[in-house]
Amino acid sequence: MELILAVDLAGGLVVHGRSGDRAGYRPLTWGIAPSAEPEAYLSALQPRFLYIADLESIQGRSPQDELVRRCAALVERCYLDRGCRSPAECTAVAGVTPVVGTETAATAIEDLAAYLTGYLSIDIKGDRVLPWGIRPAEMLRRASAFSFEGSIILNIGAVGTERGLVRENLEEMRACYPGRLLYGGGVAGVDDIDLLADAGFDGAIIATAVHHGTIPLEWVRRGHPC
Repeated sequence: MELILAVDLAGGLVVHGRSGDRAGYRPLTWGIAPSAEPEAYLSALQPRFLYIADLESIQGRSPQDELVRRCAALVERCYLDRGCRSPAECTAVAGVTPVVGTETAATAIEDLAAYLTGYLSIDIKGDRVLPWGIRPAEMLRRASAFSFEGSIILNIGAVGTERGLVRENLEEMRACYPGRLLYGGGVAGVDDIDLLADAGFDGAIIATAVHHGTIPLEWVRRGHPC
């Protein structure tokens, strides 16, 4: 199973996301972070795989594309959510795997059919998919008909909380989608990684648990549990 380090970028710095309260995000200068400057941060942690959320672009401000390119060059594969609002925006940054978030990508679910590449991020708050308010399992069933390379369950409300995962929820979601499926948000430690692997997920997007030492940094450097 793939282990992917999550990096939220805002104002040119790595910030610590928590519960989707973006106005309250602060530079990540604790844990094992030597600096909130992205290239120094990544050079020290040396992840194999990276997931970047460009919070400036997601919130409708100027994209940090040049910074993203420099960060992506430091890893084997970089997934990028820059708040795509149209298929054309997905190809703005070369050399990354685009992530298309339900939060920003389409007015209606059917409009997602226009996206022909990248991963669909099923953005969740309060156990409902943004912005349509349906259950994640139903969204996964509908996503099976689209052309994405895979999907991501991103529990925005649980990001940074380490509140842990529930086996039954994971198994239900996995059963609804035949393609590659990643999970991010609230992963608390090794036990949750085991739950995701047992449920058949293909990857986990993690950050806070690495800084607290409940998931070994070496696993992130290898890109998989050891």
